[in-house]
Amino acid sequence: MARLEHVNVTVANPEQTAEMLIDLFGWRIRWSGGAIHGGRTLHVGGDDDYVAVYSGPDGSPVDPADSSYVTRGGLNHIGVVVDDLDAVEAKVRGRGYAPHSHADYEPGRRFYFHEENGVEIEVISYA
Repeated sequence: MARLEHVNVTVANPEQTAEMLIDLFGWRIRWSGGAIHGGRTLHVGGDDDYVAVYSGPDGSPVDPADSSYVTRGGLNHIGVVVDDLDAVEAKVRGRGYAPHSHADYEPGRRFYFHEENGVEIEVISYA
């Protein structure tokens, strides 16, 4: 069975948003560091799932295809963990979607695809 791992959202100030999430939900910062387009991200959550709060650098030019990374409240992608990445990729292709950005990384593998509403979904396997 699949489960939701994280949601990545663009905010004005990731540290301030992380502080609010920690205060409201008792979460912790799992990771923080540099991110796409020279931005900064903090992963805030528990052991199994989190919210990635992202902010890009002020005043930097952005390709329109990447505009969610500069829009407050923009949904950047939804990450879903699965047991069998290859089987899910076959299903994704079977529905006519085009998987892209495949990567093997410690500790797992991943790919992305855009569904018909333009929402990007990251599929990850740690198996």
